[in-house]
Amino acid sequence: MKKFFKDYGLYIAWVVTILGIVGSLYFSEVKGFIPCILCWYQRIALYPLAILLPIGILRRDKNVFWYTWPLAAVGLLIALYQNLLYYGVIPEKLAPCVNGVSCTTKYINYFGFVSIPLLALVAFVVILLFIIFSKKND
Repeated sequence: MKKFFKDYGLYIAWVVTILGIVGSLYFSEVKGFIPCILCWYQRIALYPLAILLPIGILRRDKNVFWYTWPLAAVGLLIALYQNLLYYGVIPEKLAPCVNGVSCTTKYINYFGFVSIPLLALVAFVVILLFIIFSKKND
């Protein structure tokens, strides 16, 4: 199993990245949901990974970890903060979304708990874990 993660972890991280990009564009461009400021920051962290991960894969770059994990970690921290806001752990008055759409706008609610911020958080967790699992030590 460890070999599987080392060999295919970056591929899985890349697929999840592409799914995250397609999902974010679907929600904003097809469904018409206006992204909040935290969603934009998460996109800023996510979108470059769609280019950096395949470059690292194609070049068999042993250092791909060092230029992808910071983006995934920043995206994860922003997604975590947004989830804490969204689910009421942090008061909404601490949200950076002063103008435009609120960071706690409830666009979807699948199964009673799955929201867009939760989807983003799960995506960044998976991406970061697979980037870490695939780190080559040789």
